[in-house]
Amino acid sequence: MTDEKQTPGALSGIVVADFGRILAAPYLTMLLADLGAEVIKVERPGAGDDTRGWGPPFAQGQATYFQSVNRNKTSVALDLRSDEGQRYARELVRRADIVVENFRPGTMAKFGLSYAAVQELNPRAVYCSLSAFGGGKGAELPGYDLLVQAAGGLMSITGEGEPTKTGVALVDVLAGLHATVGVLAALRHRDATGEGQLVEVNLLSSLLAGMVNQSTAYALAGVVPAPMGNRHPSIAPYEVFPTADRPLAVAVGSDGQFGTLCRAIGADHLAADPRFTDNTARVEHVEVLAAALGEILATRSAADWEALLTPLGVPCGPVNDMAGAFALADRLGLEPRIPAGNADLPPLVANPITLSRNPVRYTAAPPELGSGTDRVLAWLDENRSPQR
Repeated sequence: MTDEKQTPGALSGIVVADFGRILAAPYLTMLLADLGAEVIKVERPGAGDDTRGWGPPFAQGQATYFQSVNRNKTSVALDLRSDEGQRYARELVRRADIVVENFRPGTMAKFGLSYAAVQELNPRAVYCSLSAFGGGKGAELPGYDLLVQAAGGLMSITGEGEPTKTGVALVDVLAGLHATVGVLAALRHRDATGEGQLVEVNLLSSLLAGMVNQSTAYALAGVVPAPMGNRHPSIAPYEVFPTADRPLAVAVGSDGQFGTLCRAIGADHLAADPRFTDNTARVEHVEVLAAALGEILATRSAADWEALLTPLGVPCGPVNDMAGAFALADRLGLEPRIPAGNADLPPLVANPITLSRNPVRYTAAPPELGSGTDRVLAWLDENRSPQR
């Protein structure tokens, strides 16, 4: 990767006071750090971010969960319940461009760090607050991803029959991404006007927005989606089929692709069948179609079908495990891990953003708890505001 001394990150010079923990907020602040911002992560002395203990698995003595969202940051141990901790925290937000927190609504106010308090200290600060169900009537509800997946409807459309969560805390990631967009928009406004502002993102609203066609089907047409397993409510064939050895995903998105699929597998009769002549008809008769395709696809291996269909423009591929997914990314030259030689970082999963002028930088491994406390507090003591 490009040396940071040669090419500044797109957000170089931006200071982030990071009071976030678990996943949504740390994901946001890691993205900002990857783009060059100086992220100072405030943690509880002796305990730190809860995810430091969320293992197994562990690697390099740290939980891999914590490592997944905390690279490129400086850890400062501050007791926000103490006068001294609050004094340093106020000095930090006074110097910050961005303040991020995802405590339960009202908690930051107890520490003297509410948006109103920070705005008085630093009117230019962009203050991002993430919550599970918003700061109003949902403020007292507990905020774990699983609960939002359940209450927000995602589990009702996932799996087959029994409500099923996704295999990762997807709602936290969605909220972190939405918050990143909001923060960068507010930062653009701040740079143009000098005015900071409050950015609020909650997990439930992020999930409803992130369910796109499914949530819009309800909002516009009153359709309450049901779980469909690996099928799609509006496209067919668009599901996973058994083959002679392992499952194969087939994602046919057009009538042309369907015709090509049928010709390639020797099933021209399916393309000519009036039940399958267009996508709407195929969705209506998806059970019959799936049975007919499944009988043919079961005769050869997934690799055979992929080798035959992919060059013809029919989207398909085997269902990989994580090892297979990384192998595919490696084979395609996508560099899914942080390349060796980047500040002695372990081979963490790489940032997917590519910038031609300000490439993502990897400057520091996920920090040990409080490893930057002395350096940061010394900086905060320099030219400290006597009024604060």
